[in-house]
Amino acid sequence: MFVLGCENDIHKVQSLGEKSTGIEEGKDIVSFLSQGGKVKAKLTAPVMLRTMLDTVKVEFPKGLHVLFYDSLANIESDLIAKYGNYYENENKVFLRDSVRVFNVKGDTLWCKELYWDQNKSTFYTDKPIKISQSNPQQIIYGMGMTADQNFKWFSIRKIGKVFTGFDNYMSVPDSTY
Repeated sequence: MFVLGCENDIHKVQSLGEKSTGIEEGKDIVSFLSQGGKVKAKLTAPVMLRTMLDTVKVEFPKGLHVLFYDSLANIESDLIAKYGNYYENENKVFLRDSVRVFNVKGDTLWCKELYWDQNKSTFYTDKPIKISQSNPQQIIYGMGMTADQNFKWFSIRKIGKVFTGFDNYMSVPDSTY
């Protein structure tokens, strides 16, 4: 003869009727953004968390990498960040932690925080930035910036230091960034 019994955790029983936060998790994400039938960008990320509350938010807690393409599907620019949040209702992405954008001309942007407005196809920040350009060869430090998402043009709100005509990027101080 066997006697079986079970015990329920009262907290687990009470939580059965509560609303779930609705978090979807994806791993090894590859996603394409297209407009008018043409691929505009490719996003890859090791982890994606999609939270469905009042505002749908997609979080990339372990970083993301985005390649931007021109109309002929050639890579125009490349974006890397250690963290990102995509706000679906606004079509905006907030990026932070070692954000880097570079283009095929060899220009590179470094910043700690950056927004990507998909509706306007622009990047912007009000935080410190560092831009290195290959032609003319210079490094520009500034505060705040707006650029197109292909990083073909940019506008710095407040230019700080500019270093020109150097042979070695490593010799340029990084203290103001």
